[in-house]
Amino acid sequence: MMTQVETTVHYDNGYEDEYMIQEEEWDRDMLLDPAWEQQQRKTFTAWCNSHLRKAGVQIENIEEDFRNGLKLMLLLEVISGERLPKPDRGKMRFHKIANVNKALDFITSKGVKLVSIGAEEIVDGNVKMTLGMIWTIILRFAIQDISVEETSAKEGLLLWCQRKTAPYRNVNVQNFHVSWKDGLAFCALIHRHRPDLLDYSKLNKDDPLGNLNLAFDIAEKHLDIPKMLDAEDIINTPKPDERAIMTYVSCFYHAFAGAEQVAETAANRICKVLGVNQENEKLMEEYERLASELLEWIRRTTPWLENRTPEKTMAEMQRKLEDFRDYRRQHKPPKVQEKCQLEINFNTLQTKLRISNRPAFMPSEGKMVSDIASAWQGLEQAEKGYEEWLLTEIRRLERVDHLAEKFRQKATNHENWASGKELFLSQKDYETATLTEIRALLRKHEAFESDLAAHQDRVEQIAAIAQELNELDYHDVAAVNQRCQSICDLWDKLGTLTQKRREALERTEKLLETIDQLFLEFAKRSAPFNNWMEGAMEDLQDMFIVHTIEEVQVKKLVPQRDSALQEEMARQHANERLRRQFAAQANLIGPWIQTRMEEIGRCSLEIGGTLEDQMTQLKQIEHVIVAYKPNIDKLEGDHQLIQESLVFDNKHTNYTMEHIRVGWELLLTTIARTINEIETQILTRDAKGISQQQMNEFRSSFNHFDRKKNGAMETDDFRACLISMGYDLGEVEFARIMMLVDSNATGIVSFQSFIDFMTRETADTDTAEQVVASFRILAADKPYILVEELRRELPPEQAEYCIMRMPPYAGHGAPPGALDYTAFSTALYGESDL
Repeated sequence: MMTQVETTVHYDNGYEDEYMIQEEEWDRDMLLDPAWEQQQRKTFTAWCNSHLRKAGVQIENIEEDFRNGLKLMLLLEVISGERLPKPDRGKMRFHKIANVNKALDFITSKGVKLVSIGAEEIVDGNVKMTLGMIWTIILRFAIQDISVEETSAKEGLLLWCQRKTAPYRNVNVQNFHVSWKDGLAFCALIHRHRPDLLDYSKLNKDDPLGNLNLAFDIAEKHLDIPKMLDAEDIINTPKPDERAIMTYVSCFYHAFAGAEQVAETAANRICKVLGVNQENEKLMEEYERLASELLEWIRRTTPWLENRTPEKTMAEMQRKLEDFRDYRRQHKPPKVQEKCQLEINFNTLQTKLRISNRPAFMPSEGKMVSDIASAWQGLEQAEKGYEEWLLTEIRRLERVDHLAEKFRQKATNHENWASGKELFLSQKDYETATLTEIRALLRKHEAFESDLAAHQDRVEQIAAIAQELNELDYHDVAAVNQRCQSICDLWDKLGTLTQKRREALERTEKLLETIDQLFLEFAKRSAPFNNWMEGAMEDLQDMFIVHTIEEVQVKKLVPQRDSALQEEMARQHANERLRRQFAAQANLIGPWIQTRMEEIGRCSLEIGGTLEDQMTQLKQIEHVIVAYKPNIDKLEGDHQLIQESLVFDNKHTNYTMEHIRVGWELLLTTIARTINEIETQILTRDAKGISQQQMNEFRSSFNHFDRKKNGAMETDDFRACLISMGYDLGEVEFARIMMLVDSNATGIVSFQSFIDFMTRETADTDTAEQVVASFRILAADKPYILVEELRRELPPEQAEYCIMRMPPYAGHGAPPGALDYTAFSTALYGESDL
């Protein structure tokens, strides 16, 4: 008989005996109840036979058949899978006692403390003691190891029953006696695990006999659970025997445990896969949201930077420049960080998708990283053009203001000179003059003509200034043109009147020969000198603008302008101090940024040490960079002072504020991207089980073939790297590999793509086939799954996720509402479209 033992049971030698003491001491008097005793006899006998039949034997009378100890020892060997000591074969009483003691010793060796049970009572056929011993065996080998959510034995079995029957109407399992009297709890357990065996919706709570018989018959016929009680035993007893019910229910637990474990494993795999998908979908949604917000900000901001509508005054243009400074110092920096974070999130998401064997994320149209980069590039081009335009426009307005003032001065001087000239030329004083007076008037007129000719240059200068103001788009050019036209019209009129007066004087001179020649000569000679004096005075009143100390020093040659030039000298000295102040800081900050960039590059290329070591170094560098920000802000302040002083050149430094800004933004972006690269490498390493040594080897190979040392291998370098690692590459195979590592056909292979390729084919990741197989288990091998099955087998969140996304099953023979889990599963991995 011993050779027929097949059952193997794993047990825990560290089992505590306190629980067994409690179990043995519960309701000790209940065994005196004949109904309970009868139920235990029937149930325990059936339970023992369900195991003994594996050894080809059975018992008929529980207290008689265990008296010699032989079947008792065999029972223990079958249920434990272990060998007991060789039994005594004699038929004497002491042989029987010896065998029973061997059985009891074995039970004790499993951590069970037997209370008041001795071999003699068993040999003598003591029913109470025999049933107590069998109950102890059932507790130890059938109930003790049941564990559900940190509860075990009786409590674990009760919790299992409650969880499995919770969705069923009219079932409320609170104990192992009256909760089972109407049979619905037994039927619910069967339907929960084998819904094909009975239709629970047709059961009636008022038919306990039918329900119990149905459950017991199905259990015996389909679940290999022998009938341990009669329905009448339960119905006709006010309180069914707890031990009998527990024993019977434990058989249901063990019948379903294997299948349930498979289903639980399948459900866990599905939950894990769905959890990954849900997390990835949240990341995708977050990417889409951030991308939309950033693109919308770029869309709103770019037209403002592209607007080249000039203002009319210097003050208004200065306000535009101040708005631009606010944009550069307050509004743009957070967007730079958002753009960098968006790229980091995208790369992290793609890494997670690759690790979990999912298809790459494809953002909605217009929201690719490349689209954002293109929009950002357009923004920066508009920004650069806008700043250049602002400064050019401010220079134009400075020139325009100077010319306008010059025009006003020259126009005023000319108008003052021309004042009264028209009236003077219109006089007919020659009609009553003597010859001497006529000659004097003629010579005076000739002097006026000389003066008038000298003023022609001034009129032309005024017209030229007006023309330049027109070309420079002076805001009040209409008034300038009107005034200039008035001056020109008056000039033409003066010319005409002058000619007419000369003609009149010459006609009169012929009649008056006695005009004083000397007076005319004097007037003729004095006119140029007077004109020179007027021109010199006008020049001394002229506006000036210079840009260097040397120009001021040249102008100081004119003593009358010394005061104004001294003021200009002071302004230029102040400008020079601003230049030197800015240059001193810029010449420190520029190299500092370059040094940090080199540190980041060296750190990302290091082979020795762990990825965590690299992360620590990069975090330290990041801390240093963040702490350096006040220096950039101070330089921005110095630059603002320079711009407000209209200084546009600086011979003391090669660094402009634009250089520093671009370098600083690049530094912030580079440290964030590099940290993200290390994070994704850690993620890949941990997810794919890459050792640090392997990671170092990958890095060493990558660095060797990264000829340009820019963190990327070109196509030929990558091919050489693969060949050096033993790959036999044909053109077709290499093209396939390039599609994996460079799906966007950029012609370069990043380190992350290189790692992904090196680990792709050996990674232990879930596949669509595995998920389909898991759903098939939950669907009881059907090609479709029902909504109620999903809600029964999966947590609520995952169940509803599936219900919302699974397409209807299109095959034949499916009930309404059936869902296609195969299409759903393959879609998760990008192999079909839902």
